[in-house]
Amino acid sequence: MSATASHGQIVETAPSASFTWRTEDDTATFARRLAALPALRDAFIELQGDLGAGKTTFVRHLLRALGVEGRIKSPTYAVVEPHAAPDGLAVSHFDFYRFNDPREWEDAGFRDLFAAPGLKLAEWPDKAAGLLPVPDLTLHIDWLAQDDQRTVRAQAGTARGALLLQGLREVNP
Repeated sequence: MSATASHGQIVETAPSASFTWRTEDDTATFARRLAALPALRDAFIELQGDLGAGKTTFVRHLLRALGVEGRIKSPTYAVVEPHAAPDGLAVSHFDFYRFNDPREWEDAGFRDLFAAPGLKLAEWPDKAAGLLPVPDLTLHIDWLAQDDQRTVRAQAGTARGALLLQGLREVNP
């Protein structure tokens, strides 16, 4: 089964919601709420936003909320950093910012990583457009410099993503 097929694309209008992260504590709280949702375990989440929007910071908070210990570094140069939560959850954190050659997709085994169980997080997914499966959830993070807060638009792309979004709305109306 392909990674795309395992996620089950939503056909009707994709559900979405907006959130505001006024402080880094708000980012951490959002990450903890997301980490508590069972549907996250095999999700693919795209993180979109300009440089400095807070994508990697959010990933660090999410990984900490999942129990990942040790150094959590940005995969900007390595393209992917693997992590394992204490409960055995495999997490692959991708950063496609420097991704230039589609042949690298096959050579690096990214197809296998996306087909395997576990959580996948991808920054700069547009750089790998056409190679990635449909995201379960896309987080568009916009930084508002004047008050140093982030607005986040979450959009579900699959039934799993709709469950995640519903869970986030229930704890963050």
